[in-house]
Amino acid sequence: MDKNNEYITENFGSDVFNDAAMRKYLPQDVYQAIKSTMKDGKPLSQQHATVFAEALKNWAISKGATHYTHWFQPLTGYTAEKHESFMSPNREGDIITKFRVKELIKGEPDASSFPNGGIRATFEARGYTTWDPTSYAFIKDRTLCIPTAFISYYGETLDKKTPLLRSNQALNKQCMRILKLFGSDAKNVVSSVGAEQEYFLIDKAVCEKRKDLIYTGRTLIGAKPPKGQEMDDHYFGTIKPRVAAFMKDLDENLARLGIIAKTEHNEVAPAQHELAPSYTNVNVACDQNQLIMELMRKIADKHGMVCLLHEKPFMGINGSGKHNNWSIITDTDVNLLEPGKSPQDNAQFLLILSAVIKAVDEYQELLRIIVSGAGNDHRLGANEAPPAIISMFVGSDIEDVVNAIISGNRTSSNKRNRMNIGVDSLPEIPTDTTDRNRTSPFAFTGNKFEFRMPGSSFSIADPITVLNTIVADSLMQFADTLEKADDLNAALNKLIRDTLTKHKRILFDGDGYSKQWVEEAHKRGLSDIRTTPEAVAHLCDDKNVKLMQRHGIFTDRELASRQAILNENYCKTIHIEALTLVDMLRRNVIPAVEQYIGTLCDIAHKKQIAGITLYNDNTTATAQTMSTLLNNVYSNTDQLVSLIGKAEQIDDIKQCATFYCNEVLALMQTIRQDVDVLETLCPEDSWGIPSYGQLLYSVH
Repeated sequence: MDKNNEYITENFGSDVFNDAAMRKYLPQDVYQAIKSTMKDGKPLSQQHATVFAEALKNWAISKGATHYTHWFQPLTGYTAEKHESFMSPNREGDIITKFRVKELIKGEPDASSFPNGGIRATFEARGYTTWDPTSYAFIKDRTLCIPTAFISYYGETLDKKTPLLRSNQALNKQCMRILKLFGSDAKNVVSSVGAEQEYFLIDKAVCEKRKDLIYTGRTLIGAKPPKGQEMDDHYFGTIKPRVAAFMKDLDENLARLGIIAKTEHNEVAPAQHELAPSYTNVNVACDQNQLIMELMRKIADKHGMVCLLHEKPFMGINGSGKHNNWSIITDTDVNLLEPGKSPQDNAQFLLILSAVIKAVDEYQELLRIIVSGAGNDHRLGANEAPPAIISMFVGSDIEDVVNAIISGNRTSSNKRNRMNIGVDSLPEIPTDTTDRNRTSPFAFTGNKFEFRMPGSSFSIADPITVLNTIVADSLMQFADTLEKADDLNAALNKLIRDTLTKHKRILFDGDGYSKQWVEEAHKRGLSDIRTTPEAVAHLCDDKNVKLMQRHGIFTDRELASRQAILNENYCKTIHIEALTLVDMLRRNVIPAVEQYIGTLCDIAHKKQIAGITLYNDNTTATAQTMSTLLNNVYSNTDQLVSLIGKAEQIDDIKQCATFYCNEVLALMQTIRQDVDVLETLCPEDSWGIPSYGQLLYSVH
């Protein structure tokens, strides 16, 4: 074992109050009680919680922690923490360490500045954090972090975690009804996810010269470099030394937090990479992904780089997504999406599959809404990102089974073939039951579904909350039907067949980028929602409100707050981008172009004095071309400033989001076209803004 692997093995989970730490620090009865809470959702008694709090404090202090914090996930999409010291003075003036059970269970942050979508008045500051015992506490920067939910003074959810936990509870309830019909001995189920995280690494010194990257996380201007990703030479290529050092450092930090970086590699675009952690239950996976993003930024900075998590930092090359590989697992480690050797005979699998197909078809708009955002709008539908039209890919084998069920013709099991490569020294290899479809938003990959639409900066809580809920809703309807059936087998067969027949329109195994698919999708009646304002407008449709209320995920007021926040975030994002673009145009681009046009005019004048013919002179022609483009930039910059002012006067947040999308963002794209041409005509040293080539190839 090499030193790096030995270090990771010995230190894995060392900063987590995990099972091993709890066994060491807790009495057996308290240990069993907390495990029952984590596994079965049973509430922890006050007595056991008191003992747990003391043990947690002792463990944390033994690891060098001096403070604790309730670590929560507000509606910013990031995490939040307020540090409190373990130390308190006693009457004698000495210092004692103190951490009571009430400090474990409940916190009171100043919550006035977090997004709330109108749930609270501006002057209402109080909010509560409450301990989530189903997720392990951990130490970060000498601070004990206690995963918590975050609610308002009146109990309304103000975070990402609470709805996720509610959706897990709803999915468990309905899955258990179904499993009971099949005679399963499982006691509970939980959704499981592995979130593949894509990101870019850019040299910090180069990145700091770009105001757009500093303020917005993406480039607002930038001409295409001579080389992009055309050669596919970066994908799975040799990892550069600086990146390898970053990954090693990241692996070690993640390992201490109990996170396994299972897969790391170069992605398609230059400077783009990916990390895929091991699968775990969605609550823990959500916490872990937030830590992964935080550590990526921190460790990149340590190595003289900047980690970009924006969905589309660079135009014309791959954007970054967060592929959520989702499945449903019982406490007996049975994957309910495992088709087995004969999926056509696996009634339980076919019923669960039918529920997922039904859910995605019926709530395709909701899935599109939950992946909406200004950054993801740039990404969806281009450069290996799935299109904005929701469809499902189940692979040829499963689709054959679906078609056979619909037609009433029994299909035989497709056995896995073995591929003979034609080289004697190479062994035959078993092929997968189906190929992959990278253009599919929602693809079945053997025993799980890969939801490819969420953006790289997203919390995974939102898409999984929706996915859990819509599948729970399908299963609830199935259970209602089957529990009343006199002949379970007959009712089961009819239910599966009727469901697949009705919802087969959502299945598609072709090229999601083709114009033919757009036309076909429209014929099928599938939704084609292109922008965030268009999508978010449907969040509070009666259908969605009733769904969330039915399963106790959101009240109508909580859902309305989410809609307001999504629109607010969109408006604020485009507003900041527009102001940044104006700043770059007026203080960088326009002066640089004016100066170079002046240089060209001086050259032309000197040519004239020297008697050099100016007919069709390239110097004059270039100056004229640049002057025409610059006049466009001048005019459009003034117009952009005017549009920003108009947007600021729109009180209705929905109308404001639409205005930013259709007017402000559209004009920004027009300006970019002219500026990108100007960049190609201006000398690099005169331009002054690092080019795409300098950014994408800055890390060696």
